[in-house]
Formats: sequence, structure tokens, C-alpha cells
Amino acid sequence: MLNLFRYVRRKPLAWLLLAIPLALLGEPLGWPPLWIFILSALGVVPLAAYIGEATEALAHYTGPQLGGLLNATLGNAAELIITIVAIQAGLLELVKASITGSILGNLLLVLGMSMLAGGAKNGHQKFNRQAASSNAVLLVLTVLILLIPSLFSHYIGPDTDIKVEALSLGVAGVMIVLYLLGLVYSLRQHSGPLTPDIETPETHPGWPWQRALLVLALATVGVAWLSEVLVGSIEPVVKALGVSEFFIGIIFIPLIGNIAEHLVAVQVAIRNKMALSVEIAVASSLQIALFVAPVLVFISLALGHPLTLVFNQFELVALAAGVMISALVSMDGESNWLEGVELLAIYTILALAFFLLPQV
Repeated sequence: MLNLFRYVRRKPLAWLLLAIPLALLGEPLGWPPLWIFILSALGVVPLAAYIGEATEALAHYTGPQLGGLLNATLGNAAELIITIVAIQAGLLELVKASITGSILGNLLLVLGMSMLAGGAKNGHQKFNRQAASSNAVLLVLTVLILLIPSLFSHYIGPDTDIKVEALSLGVAGVMIVLYLLGLVYSLRQHSGPLTPDIETPETHPGWPWQRALLVLALATVGVAWLSEVLVGSIEPVVKALGVSEFFIGIIFIPLIGNIAEHLVAVQVAIRNKMALSVEIAVASSLQIALFVAPVLVFISLALGHPLTLVFNQFELVALAAGVMISALVSMDGESNWLEGVELLAIYTILALAFFLLPQV
């Protein structure tokens, strides 16, 4: 019992594991959907952290190249599972909103919090200017790729048109190829935005590989189970709170699946490793845009609920603004707490606008 207390004290997120049985009991006991939504969301947070922790542990046994591949592939596993369950439930607009929200969250919220916390603790921080410029180019390229099907679809036909679906599948295929090529390049160079070397304070290189695999499997199953509960409670919560499904998708779903990784980025910034913090934020954004989004397009086709890469005008404007401001702030290779506040201010304003926006 003492060892358990010490472990939980060292890992505050472990307390949230108590939310898992409560979330699973909520529906049979007839609890309000809002409580079920909150409990299932809280339960996903530590499980997502364990997926990342187990992946890091396995990386110590697979070597740097395969370890980098594992990090790049499983970096957003929790959010991928949640969105797959949402696709199965037919909540396609929520899925597209979560893609947008993940990119914005990493570039504005995570990077902003990291610059604010790191700047407040360490003052003026510097990181690789050339790498920051390369990352900015990749982010602009990514947004341009997402813009093309959204803009052209208005002249091709409605979202359900077979031509629009064909365009989305073609773009998704190109994005996956681009991601894989970028991954190969990053692995050969032993560095790059697609495979950041995330040196987390929670990493356990001493874990046996059998334990790491078991934790990874159990955490993945747990996330899948809780995702069913979470997604099932979204529509009643939307009606009860009067918020839009779009707002939940663009703000809450990305936070639920990535909060552990967000905390890591802030922690390394406080330890004056701002370059690593920037890489975490950028890598996660690129993985969502170039890997998770196109994979969901193909998975949705298999599930019978075709998802197109056609985003609404509010999402496109927000993506363009987020990439532009984050690129301008980071391209000089320097950061301070005020720049962090500026990024957080943009994210807060966008969140307020999305909250007041009716269902789109």
C-alpha cells in the first residue's frame, strides 16, 4: 500500500484512474450524461499517458530508428481511437472538428503554455532557428494540402458526391505517402519534426518489454472502452448544456487525448529545453494532419461512414491563423513569456468564438 501511495504521489495523473470504474457504472446506474462524459474524459487522460509511457519504454528495446517509428505512430493513439469510435457513431463533423482542434491546440495552446512557463522560469529562451523555419514551411504545406479539397469541393459538388469522396481519398493517399517519406528522412537524419526525441521525466527505460507491451495493450483497450462511453454521452451533453457538437470536437476531444503530452511539453520548457518543447508541439500537429486525418478517411470508408477532408470556413480560417502566428513567433529561434501569452490569447479568442458559434 505504501508503494502504491508513493507511485500515485509521483504520478498525479494516476489518481484519475479512479474515474474509470465510475464512468463505466454511470450508465447502468442512470447517472446524468454530463457526469458520465466528465468521468470518461478524466479516465482517458491517464490511459493516454500510459500509452505514451509504454511506447517510450519499448523504444529502449527496439533501437532509435524503430523507437522513433513507434513514437511517431502511437503518439496520437488515444485521439485516433476516440475519433474512430465517433466515426462509427456517425459523428463526422465532430471528427473533423477534433482534427482542427488538435492542430490548433498544439500550435497555440501547448506552444503558448510552454513559452509562457519556460520564459517565466528561465527568461529569454533560444532554439534552433533553421529547424524552426523548416517546421514552419512544413506546417504551411500541411494547411495548404487541407485547403485544396475544402475549396475545390464547392465547385465539384456536395460532400456526399462520389467525386468529392474520390478527391479526399486521393489527397489522403498523397498525405500518407508524404508522411512516410518525411518519417524515413527524419529517421535517417536521427532528428526531425516527425520523430521528436521526447525525453519525458516519466520514461521508464527499466520496464521489461513484456510489461511495456502489457501496459500498452491494456491502456489501448481501456481507451477504446471509455471512448464508447464518451461518444455515447456527447449528444445528451450537447442538448443539456446548449453547446454545439462542433465546440466539443474542436476544444474538448483534443485536450482529452493529448493532455499528458501537453504537460510533457510544458515540463521540458520549464527545464530550459525549449527546442524539445517546440518539436513536441510541431510533431504532434504534423502527425495529426499528415497521418491521423488521412488514415481516418480510409477507416471511415471501411466503416460505411465516408469522411471527407472538406472543412468549413471557420476551421480553415482558424488553421491558417494558427499556423501563421505560431510560425511568426518561432521562426526567429527565440521565445519569451510574452510570446507565449500572445499565442494563448489567440487560442482563447478562437475558443470563445467557437463556443458562441451555433452548430455548423
